[in-house]
Order: sequence, then structure tokens, then C-alpha cells
Amino acid sequence: MKLLLSLVLAALLSGCAAIKPGEPTVSKTDAAQLGLQESVITWPTEKWWHRYGDPQLNQLIEQALANSPSMDAAQARLGLANAAVGQARAVRLPQANVGYQLTRERFSENYIYPPPFGGSMQTDTSLRLDLGFDLDLWGRNRSYYAAAVSRQQATQADAQMARNTLVSAVVQSYFNLQNSLAQEKVLSQLVMQLENVLDITRQRVVAGLDTEVETNQADSAVSAARVQLSQATTNADLLRHQIAALLGAGPQRGQEIQRAKLAQVPGNVPANIPLALLGRRPDIVAARLRAEASASDISAAKAEFYPNVNLSAFAGFMSLGLSHLLDGGSQAYGVGPAITLPIFHGGALNAQLDARQAERDLAIANYNQTLLTAIREVADATSAIQALQQQTLDQSASLRAITSAYEIAVKRYKSGLGNFVQVLQAQNEVQKQAILNTDMQTRAYKLDAQLATALGGGYGIPSATP
Repeated sequence: MKLLLSLVLAALLSGCAAIKPGEPTVSKTDAAQLGLQESVITWPTEKWWHRYGDPQLNQLIEQALANSPSMDAAQARLGLANAAVGQARAVRLPQANVGYQLTRERFSENYIYPPPFGGSMQTDTSLRLDLGFDLDLWGRNRSYYAAAVSRQQATQADAQMARNTLVSAVVQSYFNLQNSLAQEKVLSQLVMQLENVLDITRQRVVAGLDTEVETNQADSAVSAARVQLSQATTNADLLRHQIAALLGAGPQRGQEIQRAKLAQVPGNVPANIPLALLGRRPDIVAARLRAEASASDISAAKAEFYPNVNLSAFAGFMSLGLSHLLDGGSQAYGVGPAITLPIFHGGALNAQLDARQAERDLAIANYNQTLLTAIREVADATSAIQALQQQTLDQSASLRAITSAYEIAVKRYKSGLGNFVQVLQAQNEVQKQAILNTDMQTRAYKLDAQLATALGGGYGIPSATP
């Protein structure tokens, strides 16, 4: 008997469809070759934005995480992935079904039914329990399950990435709004200064020191500054609406946001990009897990070339006539294997394997691109922060100098020693430098938030593998 089983198994294996060999055409990028090093840095915490000491910002982010549709969508995708894991797990377990059938029919007199059944009306009924179990000798179901688990974990990382993206959007929009509000204040002060210059010009015209030309120039400068002030106010309103949408709220929520006094910006930047970034960036982790899932899909596709062996069994009752269904003589049962052997499918199995291998190559390419993007984002933020530190010092010195020059020009003009052209030139430069100064102050916060997001936004997997 054992010899017979061995011969049958050998015949089955020899009759399987031929597997076309296929090698990966894309390989994972070595992170060390891209400059990542084993180094210790201060990673962002899960709520890294708390370091700005702004309760208003903290409240906005908490509301966004609680109410944003993007987070609901991320959770829905995670629910789908969890369901896929449940389905893949169920296939690996024994299956059981209970069935009941009742058919009222007339049996033919000219068929297999002997008298008195032929020509009579009878009730054909059965009650049975069916059992089935896929032995999964070649690991097809195990591979599908491993792929589902990898995709579930990737979706969990995607949910964290959605969180990071939402937090980053709120933080960036918030600091843009604070910049617009700061510019509003600067432009309001500038309008007051220009109105004062206009009054001086009118006094000089009365005194015969200036003409209507200077008056019109001063009036034009006031009007132009008011236009810029209106534009800054409109821009602030648009940013309020943008933040409200990120929070999953109506426009009125944005109107509640007040101008904040920004504290000192954290200035720590990594000296180099750490190798641990591979486990700290949720998008890198998700890409790696999807590449692993694709490898499991290939294993499952290869298992399709081998015989599929299922064990099935049933037990129950069968009878003609409902009254005898549960009698001892109505018992029926059986057990046996079911073997499916793929021999010729017109190349369908190899085509399926080719598709899985192409999906693996695509997943690896996506991983490599995600890794390169992550490294670039960290490098960009680090370089920009380092450059901004000196730029801020130079800009502050420039603003102080031109402000002093403007004040001197106004005093000279008021006393009759200077002309309006000097005042106008100094005023234009003061306006430009003041706006640039607020931009740089806000940019420091935005770059710090950009670096925190680029470093993973508080996400971390201690055992992440490159």
C-alpha cells in the first residue's frame, strides 16, 4: 500500500505543469551606500508639536486627528486589511457546513426506481454535516496568509503616514496664518507711518516747501500700502478656511484662531542621516512590507503548479419520507481525499506567476524611490535650517539698519533738510525688509516642523530591518 501511494505521488508530481524560472530584475537599494550611518539623534516624539509651547496649535491638531475625514479613510483601509487577514486565516482552518434538503417529487415508472416507488410521489430528504480541510502541502495558503499579514502591517504604517501628513498640513498652515497675521500688523504700522508722512508733506506744501507732486506721491504710497494690507487680510482668511477644512469643521472655526506669540524655535539638527530612519519613517516601512507581501504572493503562485489535496468527510441522514429521516437505518457517512492536478492550463499559471514577479519588482522599485525621497527630505530640511540660522542674523541686522535710515530720512524731511524721494526710497526698503523678516521668522518654525515630519513624526519600530 505504501509503495502504491509513493508511485501515485511520484506520478502526480511528474505530471505537474512546468514552472517557468524567473529572477528579480530589481533589487533593494543598500541604505549604507546612500550615506545612512549608525548614529544617535534626538527623534521627534509622538506629539512633537508640543515643543512649540502653543496651546492653540495643540488644540487644533487634536481636533484634526479626531474629526478629519482623511483619518476616517485611513481607518477604513485598515479595516479592509484586517478583513483580508481574517479571510486568509480562515482558508487554513477546517471548514464545516450543515445542510438540509427536502424535495417532493414523483419518481418515473420507466427509470431506476422499482415498484412501489416508480410512479409514486415521495419526499426525498437529507440532513448532513460536511467537513473539509485543505492540507496545503505546498504552502499556498500559508503564503497567502503571510502576504495578507504583511499588507495589514503596511496599512497600519499607512495610517500613521496619514496622521503625519495631516499633522504636518495643520502645522504648516498654522504657521502660514501666523505669518499673514504678523504681516498684517507690520503693514498696519506702515500705513500709519505713511499717513504721518502724508500729513508732513501737506504741511510742507502749505509752507511752500513742496508741491502737489510730493503730495500725490505720498498719497499714492498710502493707497498702495492699504492694498497690501487688504491682500494680507484676505490671505489670512483663506488660511483660516484651509485650517478649518483640515479640522473637519466649517469656516467659522478658522475665525476663532488668534495671533500667537511664537517662542524660541528648537534648533537641533542631525549631523548625518541615521540608518534607523528605515524604521522611523512609516512610508518606508509600508513600502518594505508590501515588497515582502509580493514575495509571499510569488510563493503562492508557485504552489499553484503542484497538486492540491483536500480531505473531505460527511455524516448525516438520508431517507425517502420525512418520518424516517432520523431512523438508525437512514444514517450515511463517508470520507476521502480530493486531488486536483494542474497539467495544462494554456500558460495561465506561468502568466499568473509572471504577474506576481512583476508586482514584486514594482514593489521593490517603490521601496527604493520611497527611501530616496525620505533621505532627500531629511537632507533638504537639515540644510535649510542650517542656512537659515545665519540668514536670520543678517536679515535682522538689515532691518535694523534700514529702519534707522528711514527714521533719519523722515526727520530730515520734516525739518526741511531732505526731500521726499529719500523718504520714499527708505520706506519701500523698510516695507520689503519687514515682510522678509516675518517670513524668515515663520520659515524657521515651518522648517523645524518639516524636519520632524521627515524624521518620521514620532513613528518608530525598534526591530525594523533595512
